[in-house]
Amino acid sequence: MSQPRALLADVVPFSWVDGPGNRFAVFFQGCNLDCLACHNPHTMPQLTGRAREVTVDELVADVRRVAPFLSGVTVSGGEATLQASFVAAFFQTLHDDPATAALTRYVDSNGCADAATWDMLLPVTDGVMLDLKALDCETHLALTHHSNAPVLMSLHHLAAAGKLAEVRLLIVPGYNDGEDALRDTGDYLAEHAPGVPVRIIGFRPHGVRAAARDIPEPTTEDREHYAEWVASAVGAELVSIV
Repeated sequence: MSQPRALLADVVPFSWVDGPGNRFAVFFQGCNLDCLACHNPHTMPQLTGRAREVTVDELVADVRRVAPFLSGVTVSGGEATLQASFVAAFFQTLHDDPATAALTRYVDSNGCADAATWDMLLPVTDGVMLDLKALDCETHLALTHHSNAPVLMSLHHLAAAGKLAEVRLLIVPGYNDGEDALRDTGDYLAEHAPGVPVRIIGFRPHGVRAAARDIPEPTTEDREHYAEWVASAVGAELVSIV
């Protein structure tokens, strides 16, 4: 029987920024958002000559070679849930292989996946790190050209399943950095995802598309204010700043 195959943009064998500990990060090709501030715009198109095709066994073999030095594996993108059948098979194989069974398996997602996709992935997933670009739908549309309705549905679904490991807020000055908006976001998360860590990520222009290069990078003081506004509802112990 043929194995599922996936298109990858890249892999990073050792990453300290894609989940807890030292992780093998897999960046899938293709995304269903069109984010203004995307720092990996080359991963957005689903069809590109830059991507490489792999099987589950090939990717697991890559992980197995460095498994003694890892805490876990994270799938990202692009958007990994667009190739959910492959991710499910990949995670199940990692779980079943004695050489990789101890590694935690995380999904880093923009949240634009339906409940059926999550129900396929969650039995073999230890946690999901979810991006919330904006709580306000109009702001979300301006940043991503997509409604945030599926993102909020995913947040509720993952929180109810106990698999929401972290909510990530990418703060883009001039779009979603207002005090009222961030306090509202904190209130929303405190109600719908209580106890879930929140990571404040300040926009950085490195690697972004031309349309975003003139957006200013928030200062350290700006980031501290963002964190303070969100933490007023969720608790300072749950908020970190990048």
